[in-house]
Amino acid sequence: MPKHTRRLLRGTGLVCALVLGASACGGSDDDPGQKKVGSGDIRAALKKGGTVTVWAWEPTLKQVEADFEEKYPKVDVKIVNAGTNNDQYKALQNAISAKKGVPDVAQIEYYALSQYALTKSVTDLSAFGADKLAESYSPGPWNAVKNGDGIYGLPMDSGPMALFYNKKVFDKHDIAVPTTWDEYVEAGRKLHKADPKAYITSDVGDAGLTTSLLWQAGSHPYKVDGTKVGIDFTDAGAKKYTDTWQRLIDEKLVAPVTGWSDDWYKGLGDGTIATLPIGAWMPANFASGVKGAEGDWRAAPLPQWTKGADVSAENGGSSLALPELGKNKELAYAFVEYANSGAGVQTRIKDGAFPATTKDLGSKAFQDTEFPYFGGQKANKIFAESAAKVPADWKYLPYQVYANSVFNDTVGKSYVSGTKLTQGLKAWQDSSVKYGGEQGFTVEK
Repeated sequence: MPKHTRRLLRGTGLVCALVLGASACGGSDDDPGQKKVGSGDIRAALKKGGTVTVWAWEPTLKQVEADFEEKYPKVDVKIVNAGTNNDQYKALQNAISAKKGVPDVAQIEYYALSQYALTKSVTDLSAFGADKLAESYSPGPWNAVKNGDGIYGLPMDSGPMALFYNKKVFDKHDIAVPTTWDEYVEAGRKLHKADPKAYITSDVGDAGLTTSLLWQAGSHPYKVDGTKVGIDFTDAGAKKYTDTWQRLIDEKLVAPVTGWSDDWYKGLGDGTIATLPIGAWMPANFASGVKGAEGDWRAAPLPQWTKGADVSAENGGSSLALPELGKNKELAYAFVEYANSGAGVQTRIKDGAFPATTKDLGSKAFQDTEFPYFGGQKANKIFAESAAKVPADWKYLPYQVYANSVFNDTVGKSYVSGTKLTQGLKAWQDSSVKYGGEQGFTVEK
């Protein structure tokens, strides 16, 4: 993972409340051109036209761009790939600091958005009526874009978690699909005993997976109140995670393979990596990157930390936000709402995106979609149910971008040495506490 500058937040005015939580009200209008809101008349802005620069790496936005320009011919949308996640965030911060070249719209992942909201680098979209869209989105993504009383982006997609498993491998070794994480460990033992070259999953330390599993386990490691931050990886939820994942590490039941590497794709293809707990956006990556295993894989609900529970979590996902220094805010918001709440959502779903919008998640057409890669399984039903079961009380640090960048230097050691996972998390906590203090936060632990 690329290292992030330690000066990312320095000197940017760390003020604003970070009290995250879902609210409920309103609905959505598919045509932002019919709205008169806040600082200007969107309909008049669309009629007048202009240019909207969008920094985003999400490929499904290209067709949305074309459709939007066809509907509003006087608007020129320019989508620029300024890099993926951390690379773009660095470029965006540089542009903001220089007050030059700032885009009108920026793709910002949920874990990173609060940082930009805290520093007032992105615009509160409430003035455009975004606060009325609460019921339009599933709880996890909406919670992520809501910061205090402000809405600092619209959810573009979501990543409700599921367990992808190789049915061919499971059937060969007579392994039942695990419904709890204890059963998952047992499945790993049975598989590895039957075939020492096969592993239940791969993991060399992944910040996103770790925080997602903590989220599902009911852990609340991060407490945020404005510039007051608490970090503690020792609560009961965290213990559930560390106890279980430590067994997988100690018994060498997880393949020491880095995610998204050539070896990782190979393992998914040849059955030596038998499961993948990850977000619902993964199917397109299976279809493009693991073509030889088509028909072997299926999706199942995420195993539970407590037998009989029914809880999920989010893993990944992005918003579209309006940088405060961007121009043409009415046009920018019109594009964002079209892409993330209007007709653009269906366009993106057709191109493989996983929606955050409840009407699409709940639609019969969406849930009845058959996935040839998964043997015709209607996997969206599982994903949609997962989205509805995500607790809306999770919080990220307002400098999670930095925290994630040092994950492999701290927790990652637990996968390659005798360092216990609890010790790795403590090192991650200490590093995050130290950095927060350097940035002007009051940090408790």
